Amino acid sequence: MFVRENRDITIYDVAKALGLSPSTVSRALKNHPHISSATKKKILACASEMGYRHNKFASNLRQKRTNTIGVVVPKLKSYFMASVLSGIEKETSGNGYGLIITQSQESWEKEIVCINTLFNSSVDGLLVSLASDTENANHFKSFFNRGIPIVFFDRVMDCNGCVNVVIDNYKAGYELTSHLISRGCRRIMHLGGNMLRNVYYERFRGYRQALIDNNIEFDNKMLVVGDMSNKSGIDLVNSILKMKHRPDGIFTSNDTTGVTIILELQKAGIRVPDEIAVAGFNNEPVSQYVTPNLTTVDYPAREMGELAMKMLLNKLNDPKDQNLNAVILNHKLIIRQSSLKES
Repeated sequence: MFVRENRDITIYDVAKALGLSPSTVSRALKNHPHISSATKKKILACASEMGYRHNKFASNLRQKRTNTIGVVVPKLKSYFMASVLSGIEKETSGNGYGLIITQSQESWEKEIVCINTLFNSSVDGLLVSLASDTENANHFKSFFNRGIPIVFFDRVMDCNGCVNVVIDNYKAGYELTSHLISRGCRRIMHLGGNMLRNVYYERFRGYRQALIDNNIEFDNKMLVVGDMSNKSGIDLVNSILKMKHRPDGIFTSNDTTGVTIILELQKAGIRVPDEIAVAGFNNEPVSQYVTPNLTTVDYPAREMGELAMKMLLNKLNDPKDQNLNAVILNHKLIIRQSSLKES
């Protein structure tokens, strides 16, 4: 095990640790063909564990800052994430920072590549919204070991010294389900994403608790987990059409699937909300373009981006600042026609 160093690790440090010459280490890190694959593997593993990073911005590193922030998001092609990035960009440009934005495409393996790329780019800090299948924080160790601050937003995890910026997903899920119950729904189906992620798990917990508090037994068959794409919505409706006892309400964890579900139910001749009420999440513009308009939860995306960046700046300006480890933003239930069935 290597002791954390509050300085940049050089090829000389790696060479000393392995008992090799600096030139051998240098050639291995450059993937030189004269260095055996076994030696390369050993050197790369050691360099990674010690926190060595390519000296891409040497002159900046001498000043200990590159004025660059790294961002990792699950996907760029969503209104929600575009709004978050808009808030981040507002704060970075106003404080003299640049951004390097990467996307994991919902893959833990690609997330690791993003993290390593940003580490080697010598970013001063990191803003992260996790991929759906990320199970632990091991790939952030290089940042933790160097004391580089990380702020997680939306899809977060608990870790020592990190800050999480979220909404109360449990409360939002509870409120949305309670609303459907108040409109007479008793068989409410829930479509959620990977339960490893706080956003989906907490919304599910809120949904389940609202059922329990209203004396409705939770039925495991009413929970469906998908990738929250249009296909997830189509698949859900196809399964409903085969059911003997269909749901009278659906709470889905984003508006993309909510709109798809409404359209697919209507294609099948099922009236929304009279036969099946539908509610989504995120309050994206598409929720107002479908008929009936989609009941949803307003998620302050731009504000989340601004606040996440402000929290990161606080960490950069005062590394010893340990006052906050979680910030919870307000959400709002937006009730529209898709859930207003006769109660």
